[in-house]
Amino acid sequence: MNDVEQLATILHVDMDAFYASVAEKDNPKLKGKAVVVGAGRRGVVSAANYEARKFGIRAAMPVYKAKALAPHAIFISPDMARYEEVSRSVMSIFHDITPLVEPMSLDEAFLDVTGARRLLGDGQTIAKLIRARVEQKEGITCSVGIAHNKFIAKIASNQCKPNGLLEIDPERVLEFLHPLAAKEIWGVGPKTNEQLAKMGLQTVGDIANTPRSTLIRVLGQASGGSLYELAWGRDYRDVEIEHIEKSISSSETFDQDLDSQEEILKEFLRLTERSVERMREKGFAAGTISIKVRFTDFKTISRSKTVDLPITGTQEIFEVVKNLYLALNLENVLIRLVGVSLDSLVEDEEINQMVLGQRTSGWQQADKAVDRIKNKFGSASLRPARLVEDHEEN
Repeated sequence: MNDVEQLATILHVDMDAFYASVAEKDNPKLKGKAVVVGAGRRGVVSAANYEARKFGIRAAMPVYKAKALAPHAIFISPDMARYEEVSRSVMSIFHDITPLVEPMSLDEAFLDVTGARRLLGDGQTIAKLIRARVEQKEGITCSVGIAHNKFIAKIASNQCKPNGLLEIDPERVLEFLHPLAAKEIWGVGPKTNEQLAKMGLQTVGDIANTPRSTLIRVLGQASGGSLYELAWGRDYRDVEIEHIEKSISSSETFDQDLDSQEEILKEFLRLTERSVERMREKGFAAGTISIKVRFTDFKTISRSKTVDLPITGTQEIFEVVKNLYLALNLENVLIRLVGVSLDSLVEDEEINQMVLGQRTSGWQQADKAVDRIKNKFGSASLRPARLVEDHEEN
């Protein structure tokens, strides 16, 4: 067996326009039309199908700009519960192929199929099998990049979208990689790309042929060194099966700027409730609670607090959120957006093992009872009293 045959086979599987594709699957009347996931006069685009992208619509674009580009497009509200449901189904297909699955988000994952080759065939055969199963089971398409490491597999999947398959031979990696634009490399965002352009570095090949010391001097030790290695196609990271979600967050852009402290706190409560329910469903507790506030001029500030022991209670977490906001002293200041983030997540079981300093269980038991009722009768069956009136109006 030669060195090439001993290399790993890594797949990067990426669903095509995932949110929009799920919407089209659930409503076939949308097929062939420009579909944008994102609604509200002041909202942002979560996703756009390829028909909508022809008009220049992209994720994170303000909805009003997207509507100006394509007034005829169909705009729909995101349905995260539905996307998570389809994602779980797709991930189960991956796990049927190999236990070495590293989800990167709801719609993409790395798979190490090296051990599955003897039973299922080479990388292309396995990729075709996955694509067929995803389309058959969920009615959506995906693109698959195949390579000997994660970095090249990720770039390959991006190059063959939508609904494609691309394998990069280990012996032809540089031939594939070096002509690509510098921004294709992981970690090269707009600012880094601007710095590279000032250095006259337009392609991956330009970066590879720049001394490592020069890149480190301009970009810093970590970024410069990493960029140099990736430009030569070198990526030694394994597929990590223990992928724990780093944070859970929710945010809301108001239809009209708010300056009422009561209304803003009410929205913070709503976002806290939403985030905490998702966290408990996944079996986590939060060690750090953060808030985000964006003003009318788009300036954004954030504040966070790390608690002594990770917590799961809605009331406990909202008290932290409320105190963080009140400490900002923003009375009569117009606010455009607020957000809540639960960070430093640990598995809830670990907290139960902390006998010394363990928190009282009253609120925790009440929250679990609320979760059970909502799972049975729907998310609107129980709500904090101050949110009931809002819910009835909507």
